[in-house]
Amino acid sequence: MTGVAAFLVGLAFALGLGLGGMTQPARVLGFLDVAGDWDPSLVLVMAGAIAVYGAAFPFVMRRRRPLLAATFQVPARRDVDGRLVVGALVFGVGWGLAGLCPGPALTALASGDPGVAIFVGAMLGGMAAHRLAEPRAAATAARAHRPEARTGRSRDA
Repeated sequence: MTGVAAFLVGLAFALGLGLGGMTQPARVLGFLDVAGDWDPSLVLVMAGAIAVYGAAFPFVMRRRRPLLAATFQVPARRDVDGRLVVGALVFGVGWGLAGLCPGPALTALASGDPGVAIFVGAMLGGMAAHRLAEPRAAATAARAHRPEARTGRSRDA
């Protein structure tokens, strides 16, 4: 049942992206070009998404648990660190250069556009590179956050 629900939600999301114009790089780039020939049409798409989320979220969170899971998966961290900032910058630069982000890119694969296929291939390559690099980065971060790493002394000293 969970797989069917995930497929239907993904299908609705893909249709929304397509109907809203988010799978058209030229439209997205026109939206991002606020200093040039700005296309404000995606403001309506964004406003509609924010309105639905804003109205539904309080009702959903009043439930004891989600319909198809044991618990809600709500992020506990609220801090802004360097990794978040760098990730947001990379995402924004990629979106601004290509006019695509991951969800719309996967949906736009159906268009058969070779540029979209190249983008998705590069995106998957970047995800694979991150997966390979992440264990080393996590180990380095963990060492940097131990008290003895900051003071140069062991806890037992």
